[in-house]
Amino acid sequence: MTVSRNNTEISTHSDDEKNVNGCSEGNDEVEEIDALPDSVESTFVVTYRSAGLGLYGAVMRYAGMPLEKIALFMNSAQVSGNNQLRQAFDLTFQDGQKRSFLAPYKVVGPASGVAWFLQYSVMGMVFQVCDKSLSSALGIKPMHYGAQLMEDPENDEKTSRDLTTTTKICTKLILAPIFAGTIESTVSNRAEVQRYFGLKKFCKMENSLKWNPFSRYCGQAFLANASRNCIMSGTTFVITPTLYRQYFPQEQKSTTSLFWFGLGINIFLGNAIAITQQALWGRALDYAASPMQNKGTAARNINYSTVIKDGLAKEGYSAFFTGPKWASRVLMNAPVQGTLPWFYNDVLPLAEGGLREVVKGAYRAVSGKTPGSSK
Repeated sequence: MTVSRNNTEISTHSDDEKNVNGCSEGNDEVEEIDALPDSVESTFVVTYRSAGLGLYGAVMRYAGMPLEKIALFMNSAQVSGNNQLRQAFDLTFQDGQKRSFLAPYKVVGPASGVAWFLQYSVMGMVFQVCDKSLSSALGIKPMHYGAQLMEDPENDEKTSRDLTTTTKICTKLILAPIFAGTIESTVSNRAEVQRYFGLKKFCKMENSLKWNPFSRYCGQAFLANASRNCIMSGTTFVITPTLYRQYFPQEQKSTTSLFWFGLGINIFLGNAIAITQQALWGRALDYAASPMQNKGTAARNINYSTVIKDGLAKEGYSAFFTGPKWASRVLMNAPVQGTLPWFYNDVLPLAEGGLREVVKGAYRAVSGKTPGSSK
C-alpha cells in the first residue's frame, strides 16, 4: 500500500510538472507567435528612436540659439585679442545698428528646423543601422542599449577573444560613428552655414560659387563639419555607453548617474577634441567669405592648408583651442549632445514598449492575424 501510494504521488507530481512545463512552453509559443516579424520590429525600433532623437535635438537647438551664435563667433576669425567672449556676445545680439535679444533667432529659417530634426534623427538612425548591419556581417554583438547599460558586466558570458574578433569589434566601433557623423553633416552643414552668415549673405555667396547640386547641398566647410560630428557621434553612441556599462561602479548606476556621466564625457573629452574642428570650420567659412580675392566675387573655395597655416601664423595654437573657445562650445553643445546618451538610453525606452503594442495591433489588423494565432 505504501509503495502504491508513493507511486501515485510520484505520478501526480510528474503530471503537475508536465502541466506547468506545458503552460510555460505554450506561453513561449504564444509570445513567439505574437511577436513582430524581425523586419517590422527592426523598422519600428530604428524609426521610433531616430524620430525621438530628432524631436529632442530640434527643440533643444532652437532654445539654445544664442549659445550657438556665441560659440560660432568665438570659433571664427571675427573675434581676436582681448575680451573675445565680450566681442562674440556683442556680435550675437547685434541687430543692425541696435541690440536685440531676438537677433539670434532671426537667422533661423525653415531649413534649420528641418535640418536640426534630420541631423539628430539621421545620426541616430544611421548609427543604429550601421551598428546592426556591421554586427550581423561581422558576427558580433550590437552596442548595448537602455537597461543593458545598468547590467553588471561581471555577469556577462565569458568568451575568449582572439585577434580576429577584437579587430572586428574595433572596426565596427570606428566605422559606425564615421558613417553616422558624415551623413549627419550631409543633412545639417548647409543650414549651419546659413545660420552663420545669415540668409542674405549666404544666398549671395552660394550663387557666387556656382557649385554642382551635390556640393551646394553639402555646403561650405563640409570636411571640418563632418570631422567634428564623427567625434561627437563616437562620444555619444560608443564611448559613453561602453565606459559607463563596463567601468562605472555597479552600485552607483542609475538614471541620474548616467545623465551626469554622459554630460561629463561630452564636456571634457568629446568637446575638448571637437573644438579644434569647430574652430577650423569657422575659420574656413571666414576664409571663404574673405574680400581679399580676385574679381571681387562674393565667395571663394576653401583651401584648408592655407586656413590652418594662416591661423597658426597669426595666433598659434590659440587659433584652434583656448579656454574660452572650449567653454563657448560646451555651452552650445553640452545641453543637447551631452544629454543624448541619457535621453537615448533612459527616456526613449519609457514609451517604446507601449508603442510596440500599438504597432503589433496595427500589424495584426493589416495582416489579419489574431493574438495567439499561428495563421
